[in-house]
Amino acid sequence: MDGESPGDVAVAGTLSPSRAGDFMTCPLLYRFRVIDKIPERPSPAAARGTLVHAVLERLFDMPAGSRTPAAALELLGPEWERLLAEEPELATLFDDDGEGAEEEWLTEARGMVERYFSLEDPRRLEPASRELYVETVLESGLQLRGYIDRVDVAPTGEVRVVDYKTGRAPRADFEARALFQMKFYALVLWRLRGEVPRLLQLMYLGNGEILRYAPDEADLRATERKVEALWKAIRRAMDSGEWRARTSRLCDWCDHKQRCPSFGGTPPPLPVPVPPARATEAAEQLSPRETDDL
Repeated sequence: MDGESPGDVAVAGTLSPSRAGDFMTCPLLYRFRVIDKIPERPSPAAARGTLVHAVLERLFDMPAGSRTPAAALELLGPEWERLLAEEPELATLFDDDGEGAEEEWLTEARGMVERYFSLEDPRRLEPASRELYVETVLESGLQLRGYIDRVDVAPTGEVRVVDYKTGRAPRADFEARALFQMKFYALVLWRLRGEVPRLLQLMYLGNGEILRYAPDEADLRATERKVEALWKAIRRAMDSGEWRARTSRLCDWCDHKQRCPSFGGTPPPLPVPVPPARATEAAEQLSPRETDDL
């Protein structure tokens, strides 16, 4: 069954891997980000992920023979200045961390860029696409969309979907959750192009490991059922106004801890109800970099 184009089916709602991940992590977090649209402070980890991704994207703008570790490291400074110009609030990232915090942060970013070269040789690659925006609408009217870091196509036509992560590789019992984002992208590509990607590859620059997975149609049909079930759960929460908090170790880094009932806080009143499709479409102003590393 091929995916529908946006013009074939009325869009009933929109979901990206990041927002799906938010709801799976904590429905209340999804509400704060999507329904309430509460701004969040930039974090050093997320900003470092954005910087490293930008360097690796620019690296492939160079001729193949020039893609060396030294050339990549030379991109760090200019790319950081560009990000600061585009997002001036990033200049406050290290205000409370003392002298030398920004340089230590940059040193960690340099280490991740160097580690990338231990995983593959970019001089031997010519990606078919980088920061590829993809979207499709399922028969239910649910629109899936997002940005894929890199798509490689072999001379024989096989497709490899690649994602860079600036965190560390997960333990074996958390690999399925890590692969959900990649299966999500593979599902969209399958529905768009009619072909299952040959390989999904997560490159963890935090510790230099690669997680690879070869999906099949059964995997992607299961992923489609999962995202449909997630969307139904989101719709129920929208209709009922009940957004349950789900605590985990990630709560320690959450910007919304002070307004979470699990920690003695009180969520703000829900906004005036709007149709679910409008609520998600307004919130899903995607940029290539989302907080998938965290």
